[in-house]
Amino acid sequence: MASQDRGRVRVEPAAKRVRVMQAGEIVADSRRAMLAWEKPFYPTYYLPDQDVRGDLLVATGTTDHSPSRGDAEVHTVKVGDREATAAALWYRQSPIRELAGTIRLRWDAMDAWFEEDEEVFVHPRDPYTRVDILQSSRHVRVEVDGVTVADSHQPRILFETGLPPRYYLPKTDVRMDLLTPPSTARPAPTRARQVTGRCT
Repeated sequence: MASQDRGRVRVEPAAKRVRVMQAGEIVADSRRAMLAWEKPFYPTYYLPDQDVRGDLLVATGTTDHSPSRGDAEVHTVKVGDREATAAALWYRQSPIRELAGTIRLRWDAMDAWFEEDEEVFVHPRDPYTRVDILQSSRHVRVEVDGVTVADSHQPRILFETGLPPRYYLPKTDVRMDLLTPPSTARPAPTRARQVTGRCT
């Protein structure tokens, strides 16, 4: 897992899909969020600007300076008649390369945050202090030798420190007729079979 430290800020990619809601609208939806440890106790999400709805951002004409992260353009998040004043910091450039082109939304100024399909509160979950199993609506398809073995829009995803995400699928989304019980399993063929999986 790639990461970068500058001063007291550690940055690394987040494995989870992150969505942010305000006044009933999706403000951001990203599978490329970054986690930044501005404080040692828990991380903060920085979202690629392409994954944040720019039409909901209103520039205030001011900047916010951080010795480690650089200068950010301050924006208000406006959804209908609701305004979250100065709730978005847009880092078009940053001394921390991974944060260039990202937006930091103020957590408590938004109505709701979701990791995968589950709402989270107070701050992002720290991947180094817990193991999460989250319900998701990602599309997962598993193929073996070109044959679709599983196709699901309702996986549960296991996030565990130091390991890639692992997907658990409902039986109803798996071709059970293609599975062989271990007790009657035939010897594996001598040639390697291609096993592929896709997640969107």
